[in-house]
Formats: sequence, structure tokens, C-alpha cells
Amino acid sequence: MAITAGMVSELRAKTNAGMMDCKKALEATSGDFEKAIDWLRQKGLASAGKKAGRVAAEGMVESYIHGEGRIGVLLEVNSETDFVARNDGFRTFVKDIALHIAATAPIAVRTEELDQTLINREREVLIAKAREQGKKEEMIAKIVDGQINKWMAEVCLLEQPFVKNPDIKVADLLKETIAKIGENIVIRRFVRFELGEGIEKKKDDFAAEVAAQVKG
Repeated sequence: MAITAGMVSELRAKTNAGMMDCKKALEATSGDFEKAIDWLRQKGLASAGKKAGRVAAEGMVESYIHGEGRIGVLLEVNSETDFVARNDGFRTFVKDIALHIAATAPIAVRTEELDQTLINREREVLIAKAREQGKKEEMIAKIVDGQINKWMAEVCLLEQPFVKNPDIKVADLLKETIAKIGENIVIRRFVRFELGEGIEKKKDDFAAEVAAQVKG
């Protein structure tokens, strides 16, 4: 039996398990929905949603430096207990998320944390662009709504495809880690620095930098 994306999404909605785990469950049970739920429960993958409501105040702050000091990330991820914060699986997850942030430059953890002013500015740009392209006025709002949703998914950490496995989102990886470790885990906050970001270099400075690279 062919396993469709709709079947995987429906199973995920009922179990809160990760997308890849839901697909594996359906494949292992030949598409039998109830057996797939039992398969996930047996492996401890269907309970991540219940754990997600518990308080997480322990954890760790991870630092990651990339490209000989050109990009840096500070990331806080919380767990329920200090014991889990020392768990190798938890620490690997945190390191992977820090690496992902360095690579993809998200601007918020989740969509509800996006600054409304930033959303409004993006919307204004997209509306102007749609008009410039000659889109019908009555269709612009619908077109822009879709573009805004796509943009929010692109810039929010949990909605991004995981850099080490683009078949799943960061949110799916988080749920899978919660299920495996058995505690709630919360990606709380991060800061990403990129050398020279926001600075417009003078032409002379730029020329000197290029010359130094050539000599090197």
C-alpha cells in the first residue's frame, strides 16, 4: 500500500510523533492506522506531545563558532532535570541545533515570536512587488498571505528543514528527541552573530581586504 503525505500528517496529528517516525510506522504496518499508532506507542514515540506541556527550567547554553570565527551562535535549550542536561543525546541535539542556526540564520524560534512590525514591513514589500508585477488588485491579498506564510516558515527555526536531514523540520527533530529522552525539551532562545553584519564597509577597506586575501 502506498503511504501518502496525508496519511503521515493525519497520524502525526493524532500521536504528536515525528513525521519520519509516522511514515516508518505506516510502512511497518502496511498502512493500518490503528496498528501504526500501537507501533509508535510501543517505541515510546507517541507521547512527545504530552511531555511538551511540562516545565523545563534546566538545560544548557551552547556556543558554536564557525568559519574561523566569522559566525557565532549562543543557544539556550531547556530540559526538565539537570540529569537529562548531562545526557549525551540531549547534548548532541543542542549542538546540532546550534550548527543549524549558524547555517540557516533564522530570526525567531517560532512564528508567534516574530515582531509584528517586521511582518508588516515584509507584507508591504510583497504588496508593492505584486502590484509592480501587474497582479489583479482583488487577488493581491490572497497571494501575499501565502507568501507571508512561506516567509515565516523560512525564517522561524522550528519550521525550517533540519540542515542535516532536510526531510524533517526542526520541530520534528525536537519531538523525536523529547520522545527518546523522556522529558520535555524547549528551545528557548538564541543569538547569531556574523562578522561585519550590518556594517557597510568603505571601498578602501574592501580593497585592502581583497588585497590581503590575494597575498595570502
